[in-house]
Amino acid sequence: MLRWLLQRRSKPDPAVSEKCYLVVGLGNIGAEYAATRHNIGFMILDAWAQASNVVFEPGRYGDMTVVRDKGREFHLLKPSTYMNLSGNAVRYWQQKLDIELDHILVICDDINLPFGTLRLRASGSDGGHNGLKNITELLESQNWARLRIGVGHDFALGQQIDFVLSAFSEEQQKEIPELAKKIIAGARTWAFVGIGQAMNQVNSRPKPEEKEAKSATEGAES
Repeated sequence: MLRWLLQRRSKPDPAVSEKCYLVVGLGNIGAEYAATRHNIGFMILDAWAQASNVVFEPGRYGDMTVVRDKGREFHLLKPSTYMNLSGNAVRYWQQKLDIELDHILVICDDINLPFGTLRLRASGSDGGHNGLKNITELLESQNWARLRIGVGHDFALGQQIDFVLSAFSEEQQKEIPELAKKIIAGARTWAFVGIGQAMNQVNSRPKPEEKEAKSATEGAES
C-alpha cells in the first residue's frame, strides 16, 4: 500500500500536500536498541501504527507507514540511519512528499526532563540532542515542531550514553502505553487544530507535590 501511495503522489499536488504530515520518531535500528530510552520515538510510532491497524514497510532511509485520519495523511517515519544521521531520512521524505516544514513533527527522548514530562514546541534549538541537530543542519531550518519526551537523568557524570542506551525501569515501561496515547492525541490536535492548542494539551505541568518541593528548596536557599 505504501508503494502505491508514493507512486500516486509522484507529482505532488499542493492541495493534497496541505493535508499531509510527516511524523518522525527518532531511535536506533537493531534489536539491541529496541527497548532503550533513546528509542522512545520508535515506541510511540509503533503504538500509533498498532492502534491504527497499519504496519511499517521498509523504505528509503527508514521504515514508513501511513495513517489516514479524517482527510489527513500522517506519514510515520522511523529512520534507519541511526540517531546522529536522522536528518538524511527527514530531508529525503520531506522533499519526496513535498511536505512543508510546519507539517513536520519529530518525537525524541530528552534526558533534561523527568520521566514522562512532555515538551512540544513549534521550533527551537536542538538542546544538545544529536538527532535534532542533524535534522536542523540538513533542513537548514529550526522551524519544524518537536516533541521531547523526558526519560530522566538518573546517571553519574560521564554515564549519559550508557543511560540512554539502557532499558526503562519496569515501572516506567508500564506507563509508556498511556504516555503514547497522550502523544498521539496531541499530534492529531497539532494537525487538525494547530500547534498552540496541541501545546496546551500535551505539555506537562509540575505536579502539586513537585511545586511544593521546589518552593521549599527555594525557601531554604534564600
